[in-house]
Amino acid sequence: EAEVVEWFTMTSTATDPSCPIEPLHNLRLPPPSHFSHLYKPNAQGKTVILGIEGSANKCGIGVLCYDPKTETYQTLSNPRKTYVSPKGCGFLPKETSWHHQAHVVALIRAALNEAYPAESNPQRHLSAIAFTLGPGMGGPLKSCAMAARSLSLLWKL
Repeated sequence: EAEVVEWFTMTSTATDPSCPIEPLHNLRLPPPSHFSHLYKPNAQGKTVILGIEGSANKCGIGVLCYDPKTETYQTLSNPRKTYVSPKGCGFLPKETSWHHQAHVVALIRAALNEAYPAESNPQRHLSAIAFTLGPGMGGPLKSCAMAARSLSLLWKL
């Protein structure tokens, strides 16, 4: 039988340590109870959000975890892929949308696999899915919004 060889090394896309939530208390934000109808903490009592960003030529996925016991949040993963237009041309909405559509699924898989490497069903940890509404380029924003909405229906979030 042929031996399977891994040709890549998984490097972390989220290298920052946990951060306290306290510095954000000076921002004018509604209390968490204001949003509680929009998400539910996971089985461990943590709030884990999958965020999809695609307002311009970069498509990025972030998995962020908030732990109310320690009042800290941590970025669990943050892979991204940048559309590079042909030399001498700017990036256009249609081509940028195609780029995001071609890469968003793989980026989501990579983000969840990095956040929960030992899990066969990592989406079970998610509390909600967020996406960029704007400002930005309409086509790429729509591509990422459709991915977020499709996953929220698929995973019942």
